[in-house]
Amino acid sequence: MNSYKPIGGFFELELHKGREYHKHAIRLNTGRNALELILSLRQYNKVYIPYYTCDAILEPMNKLQIDYEFYSIDEKLEPIFDFNTLKEREGFLYTNYFGLKQNTVERLAMEIGSSLIVDNAQAFFAKPVKGIDTFYSARKYFGVADGAYLYTDVSINEELRQDVSFKRMTHLLKRIDLSAEEAYKDFIKNENALNDKPIMKMSKLTNSILSSIDYRMVESVRRENYMFFDKQLSGKNLLSLDLSEEVPMVYPFRTENPGLRERLISNKIFVPTYWANVFHWCKDNKLEYLLANQIIPLPIDQRYNKDELSTIIRILG
Repeated sequence: MNSYKPIGGFFELELHKGREYHKHAIRLNTGRNALELILSLRQYNKVYIPYYTCDAILEPMNKLQIDYEFYSIDEKLEPIFDFNTLKEREGFLYTNYFGLKQNTVERLAMEIGSSLIVDNAQAFFAKPVKGIDTFYSARKYFGVADGAYLYTDVSINEELRQDVSFKRMTHLLKRIDLSAEEAYKDFIKNENALNDKPIMKMSKLTNSILSSIDYRMVESVRRENYMFFDKQLSGKNLLSLDLSEEVPMVYPFRTENPGLRERLISNKIFVPTYWANVFHWCKDNKLEYLLANQIIPLPIDQRYNKDELSTIIRILG
């Protein structure tokens, strides 16, 4: 049996053959599995995690039966924590919120050192800090069903199997062919399918898609769109975050207007809640509860230009 690559026959999905942005990272199937690999390799027995984060972050801790403890953040999304209390084999997880907290990541790396774990799921373009375990989730920024990147200086001895993604692509295809509404059930199905998956290498399909993206264009559009919103809304935004060199995921608009999120959704501006699980983790007078309730993540991604953003501004009123 020969091992030649097939030539001829029917066409495959045609994608630009470029290079990935994180070409030197370890390619994995999900961000939570990247975290699981970090926890396993470092042999942590406890991890400190923020109240204000996605509950998917607990999956690897529960799977490995590692103790965890919540910590609070302040109005600038900075940790409130005494780092002198960190013990050996204890990790400290920090979320690079909305892709806008790289300066904090770099400061924490100086203060904590290798005990720091950086969750860059919301900060795809943020550079990893040397010697700091850092992971990324591709589907928060791009049209892929899965895919994650990991930077760590700990050796991985086991050979990982490769994931297969084609069955989880229906929501991406339906959104193009039908509509976002008709694809939503498939999107939820895909999100649920990623729960409790074993640690695997990134699929060939996801890798091919991520190698076809014009990353410079994405960076430029996201920054321009963020600055457009900030010019229009900074006076009304209760959250003040500076944009320096970052490439943000969304424009986090914090408002006390209780009906604004529903008004946007009713006008087909689909804005999520980051994160609904926080309502169960915190009392309603806690800052994290208020952030989850009040921050509306406005889309600024590469699909949109000033026309769409101006529509959002009009709906906001």
